[in-house]
Amino acid sequence: MKKLLAILASAVMLSMAAAQYEGVTIDVITHTGPQIAEPLQRRGAEFAEATGAKVNVTIVPFGELYQKTLTDLSTGTNSFDGYVFAPQWMVDYIVPGYLEDLTPRVEADAAIEWEDIGAFFRDFSSTYEGKIYTIPMDGDFQMVYYRTDVLADLGMEPPVTWDDYLAIAAAAHGKDMNGDGEADYGSCIGKKQREQGYWFITSIASSMIQSQGTGQGGFFDPETMEPLYGPNEAFGKALDIYAESLKYGPADEINIGVGDTRSLWKAGRCALTLDWGDVGTQAIEEGSKAKDKTGAIILPGSKQVLDRASGKLVDCDDTLCPYAINGINHAPFAAFGGWSGAINAAIDEKDKAATYAFFSYVNQAAQSNVDVTIGATGFNPYRTSQFTNLDAWEAAGMSKEAAEVYLGAIQQSLNSPNMVLDLRIPQNQRYQQQVLDEKVSQFLAGEITKEEAMQQVYDGWVEINEEIGLEDQLAAYRSTLGVKK
Repeated sequence: MKKLLAILASAVMLSMAAAQYEGVTIDVITHTGPQIAEPLQRRGAEFAEATGAKVNVTIVPFGELYQKTLTDLSTGTNSFDGYVFAPQWMVDYIVPGYLEDLTPRVEADAAIEWEDIGAFFRDFSSTYEGKIYTIPMDGDFQMVYYRTDVLADLGMEPPVTWDDYLAIAAAAHGKDMNGDGEADYGSCIGKKQREQGYWFITSIASSMIQSQGTGQGGFFDPETMEPLYGPNEAFGKALDIYAESLKYGPADEINIGVGDTRSLWKAGRCALTLDWGDVGTQAIEEGSKAKDKTGAIILPGSKQVLDRASGKLVDCDDTLCPYAINGINHAPFAAFGGWSGAINAAIDEKDKAATYAFFSYVNQAAQSNVDVTIGATGFNPYRTSQFTNLDAWEAAGMSKEAAEVYLGAIQQSLNSPNMVLDLRIPQNQRYQQQVLDEKVSQFLAGEITKEEAMQQVYDGWVEINEEIGLEDQLAAYRSTLGVKK
């Protein structure tokens, strides 16, 4: 009955909007597709037909999206009504007052079924200081994917630690995994600079840096704002693992992005990959060589974690790693947080209403429960119903067993008390997308040593803290972790 009422509410909303939004143009900006842009364009055409509102979707490279959004808002150009971006950036748009508070619209919108959206995506990705500013369209966690047939042939289990990951990659590298007579790769990770590589180093480092639960923080010490990415053994080992994985990947791995590694996965050319939820759905697409051969697992962990006082790695015990599983600390990384839509606070009320109605339409279960099963959308599950109802997954071509493994890995990550949250403090993009990305890329390319990379990341983060204001950044960081004063 509840779902029927929601469907009826959605139909009523669109019926009412048909007269209300005739002649309105909704301009939305997001990153270059097909992921994310494709479902916005497709659902935009449906929304236009139902409501009369025209939806224009402008796309820009991912590396430019943060700044183009900020420039449009801060200069008052207001070329766009809606912005679909990484929710961790929203603090830089909210504090100056650029984004519309969507709380009253959500509260009045029965069709969106807000309580069906996972608590993490509702309460962290969408919310800032108790107010809703974005509408989630996607759920993101990084996981490791493995070829079930390749591991079976090797007599190896899925990786539980990062050392396991490297051992599997070494054993599988050079084998023909798709029957085309060519040597394939033990590991495929999109390490290209100015794309998404800086999230991958965090996925590796987190299990060695955070062990006491989400409130401990995985980027800075929440007591002092001392960077945890710097000259210490945990970050050093993460860099070693990241660099060693290059041996088992494509020759040009430092110059390829996630689009390339996903294509390699579908072509059956990788034994392991590190990625978001997209790989699970793309693996079942027509022509995929990895269909029914793709397993998924929570990010591998570590038997040793950082002693923050000494900078050394020390063995896990029940006190140091209270959430460890069989002595192994896992710290799943909520990388990116899921693509989300926000509305320009400076546009007129009619445009705000139309833009909200469009974002709500994309988010609603009738649309999103289908879109998250389609690899090309880039949308991954974020609603409770998307985890509990396997019908849509099986209809999309995923076996029940594969769906349970895929969704189970995401749920295990989502439910972890030691989840590492995305950095969501003012100018977070400078810390990660500029300093961390640049220095890690220089290290992988052999332009700087590991020691230089660690020190330069540390120095860069300290410099940003001091420039913006250490106490203000510390307060913001503690707030995002739920740490009380």
